[in-house]
Amino acid sequence: MLNKLFGFDKETMTLKKEVMGGITSFLTMAYILAVNPSILADAGMDQGAVFSATVISAVIATLVMAIYAKLPFVLAPGMGLNAFFAYTVCLTMGYTWQFALTAVLIEGILFILLSLSGLRQKIVDSMPLLLRQSISPGIGLFIAFIGLKNAGIVTGSEATLVTLGDLHNPAVLLACFGILLTAVLLVMNVTGALLIGILTTTLIGIPLGITDFTAIVDTPPSIEPVMCKFDWAGIASLDMVICVLTFLFIDMFDTIGTLIGVSSRAGMVDEKGNIPRLQKAFMADSIGTTVGAILGTSTVTTYVESASGVNVGGRSGLTSFVSAMCFVLALFFAPVFLAIPAQATAPALFLVGVMMMNDIRKIQFDDYVNAIPCFVCIAFMPLTYSISDGILMGLISWVVIRTCCGRFKELNAGMIILAILFVLKYAFL
Repeated sequence: MLNKLFGFDKETMTLKKEVMGGITSFLTMAYILAVNPSILADAGMDQGAVFSATVISAVIATLVMAIYAKLPFVLAPGMGLNAFFAYTVCLTMGYTWQFALTAVLIEGILFILLSLSGLRQKIVDSMPLLLRQSISPGIGLFIAFIGLKNAGIVTGSEATLVTLGDLHNPAVLLACFGILLTAVLLVMNVTGALLIGILTTTLIGIPLGITDFTAIVDTPPSIEPVMCKFDWAGIASLDMVICVLTFLFIDMFDTIGTLIGVSSRAGMVDEKGNIPRLQKAFMADSIGTTVGAILGTSTVTTYVESASGVNVGGRSGLTSFVSAMCFVLALFFAPVFLAIPAQATAPALFLVGVMMMNDIRKIQFDDYVNAIPCFVCIAFMPLTYSISDGILMGLISWVVIRTCCGRFKELNAGMIILAILFVLKYAFL
């Protein structure tokens, strides 16, 4: 039965390792239950409703991965994608969260169609590999900056735009302590380091008056305030196209990188570099995004933290099934997660930023024709407070530099078309 449902092979796998792998994956990514409602609340969404939508979308997407793809990967609303949703589409571009949810829904449907048609690979190939690899570090810096700002460690300054916050403020000191504690736990390879850091910092905040607990176990908050709340008025606008494409690109590239990287660690890649049931894994990701938008949350994606469960020994869909059941249990502890202050989520945001810097080592910074566009992509994200601007500027600079240097033949048609569209966006909007 386990083999038929989850691809569990009793000859090469053990129940204990599969279960431990599922629990470990959940613990290492459970911080999203605290962080995602906090980020999307900044866009004006109901925090309790987003919590329930986050959990339910994670459960559904992970179950599809467990039963359909039979792979040990866990899915949930993605970091970086939720930041683009809240801080770029809503707070910077000025659109409503309903508009952003509509973009996520369209992206999910497109991802399903692309996964079915095979066009997904052509779109991925149209963007330079190095530029794709620079997206993750850029998002990492952006997320870290958001965490530091929300915690008060970094604050505004009329003279220098940003400066160090008030280190005499108990809330700021609590956030600094949380970062140090979580960093030590990560270095010591403690399972669930991010979650432990969040919970410990939250508990210490109680006597300081920073954390306000009202309950521990409660009925899950209703998702009615955010479910199916779409705004179709701006569906034909260029900004909607830009938002959808940005969601689509980030989701595709993050998913591809995660699936290949984690599968390699698990020894699941064959001699030709093929991953078993990869298309089904992409389908699970795209279904998760579509369902997540309907429920009321940002783009659902495959988590790189799945590697922690793989490292414990998880190899089949049973691992992701166990993670899904852990999310179900978490649904009834909404008061705990919603009481967590920004000072407690800042360590997770900051250190997830560290984790997302991994791809930066693939960029050869002594090769300026590649390094400059990649650096533009990375630097513009935190400095413009916009993920999309970083990606758009990076691609434009990639095309312009090569064209001006007589290396036009290194460009492909898709790359040129995208660059022209992005230039038109800045020229007329």
